[in-house]
Amino acid sequence: MNRNYPIYNTTFIDDMRSLVEEAAQNFPDSTAISYKRNYWDKEVKKVTFLQWREDVRGLGTYLISKSYRETNIAILGENSYGWCCSFFAVMAIGSVTVPVDKELPIEDIDGIITTTGTKVLIYGKSSEAKVKEMLRNGGLKTVEMIISVASSNSIEASGLGDRTLRTLEDVQTEGAGLYAAGDNSYYDYKIDVNKLASIVFTSGTTGKGKGVMLSQNAILSDMYDVIPYIDFTDKTLGVLPPHHTYGSSVSIYGQNSIGCDIYISSGVKYILKELQEHKPGHLVAVPLYVEPFYRRIIAGINAKGEKKAKLVFTLMKVSNFLRKIGIDVRRKLFKEVIAGVGGSLEYIVCGGAYLDPKYEKGMTDLGIDILCAYGTTECSPGVTINTQYEHRSGSCGKPMLCCQVKINNPDEDGVGEIFVRGDNVMMGYFEDEEATASVFDGDWFMTGDYGYMDKDGFLYFVGRKKNLIVLSNGKNVAPEELEDQLMKIEYVKEVLVYGENDVINAEFFLDETLCENAKEQIKKDVDEFNRTLPLYKRIRVVKTRDTEFPKTTTLKIKREYKDEVKA
Repeated sequence: MNRNYPIYNTTFIDDMRSLVEEAAQNFPDSTAISYKRNYWDKEVKKVTFLQWREDVRGLGTYLISKSYRETNIAILGENSYGWCCSFFAVMAIGSVTVPVDKELPIEDIDGIITTTGTKVLIYGKSSEAKVKEMLRNGGLKTVEMIISVASSNSIEASGLGDRTLRTLEDVQTEGAGLYAAGDNSYYDYKIDVNKLASIVFTSGTTGKGKGVMLSQNAILSDMYDVIPYIDFTDKTLGVLPPHHTYGSSVSIYGQNSIGCDIYISSGVKYILKELQEHKPGHLVAVPLYVEPFYRRIIAGINAKGEKKAKLVFTLMKVSNFLRKIGIDVRRKLFKEVIAGVGGSLEYIVCGGAYLDPKYEKGMTDLGIDILCAYGTTECSPGVTINTQYEHRSGSCGKPMLCCQVKINNPDEDGVGEIFVRGDNVMMGYFEDEEATASVFDGDWFMTGDYGYMDKDGFLYFVGRKKNLIVLSNGKNVAPEELEDQLMKIEYVKEVLVYGENDVINAEFFLDETLCENAKEQIKKDVDEFNRTLPLYKRIRVVKTRDTEFPKTTTLKIKREYKDEVKA
């Protein structure tokens, strides 16, 4: 990354408590977080940075008063202001956050909470039914206190046993009272940023997740190597699940540190309407958000009739030529088109999975830049990123300053496993020394991802090592490589490539509104595609499905779903 163009003159912040304090000092009366209690409400709640600091400090002071410093505290629930306060407060007092995916089965949620020895559970309204069921079934054995983010709850005292039940608002108020009365315990503590700060359970596309152990230093190092180099706007839309590092580090505390207003989305089905209502300037998202945005835009163009659609596509060619000579008029030319996603959206930081270059180019051509990145939970999560000033289409960008990246044992095409080392790399997997040892080569973290780097240092993702199709002839095929090419077929919405009985299969979910007789046409298009491939890579079996593929909570297709069906 080029050090010659930092946009923000930032200094490295020592710890999460300092981040909250500096944001409150620098932007006291600016809006830190805005939200609606329910999507259909008219009132938008706005919380200033100063109030946010008060709420974080109140919860932190209360937890310390109950002897919950340096302990594991789980946060379960939807993206909300309460979730954000809880996450910061836990790390601000030197305790360990255990963010839990609310979409997991109850037995998995209880397993994470119990295995990590969690003493305090903070839960959101959408997770109350699961909390009640865990209590009824004798779960949450290690939990001593339960805190509800909602102002009310329906958990009966009879089901609590020896546990204490409080609301977040009540404990924040009590903590604020303690601080006002002279309790300075929130500040009277030196946080060790190299100690365990968060246990994040991965939601991989295969197998059960592992507990990734991250320090505050790892998280902050990663965050502060991105912030100075992206021209962030004043407002964003928080859409990603906060239990995952991509959703929390990039969408939440990275934005907080520079005074950005985060509007918390009410859910996936409301995103397009929220873009139009709240008009954020940028968005942090995954490919499965970007793709429907683009399709919506193109559908809107085509709906205006053949003549107007042809004009727009002609203007795109003209615009691209002008950009080559340094003239950028995209936002003016396509103002009406951009209005379909709110009108203010300037760019999207896209990570979490591979984005087909056709969507990246299509959005960029219309004036909404796509900044693709690469990372893993184990790297806090960022490893490489494109910026407005150093960008290469189709790539995942250049390595961040906090880490080094190398391609291990590359083949004749330069493709090999992506290795990473640096301050952003995890401490290891929670209580799993064997798994930890298996992913380290000295101090290099072996990502399990395959890719290559061009001569200028831009990283290109090829596929997952664990997903490789190993044929009996000794050849290896990366299914992602084939999927990326097949996704270029206009009417293909989703595709999954896999090996079965030494034969490469491709299963499709098609948009039949874009192609008459799509199920027959896809066989012809695959035959045509096969002619461009060496024999061992050719797809021999073509299947179609009538519904979307099952996905993880981070919106990646579950590659193991076939095995789940068979079981």
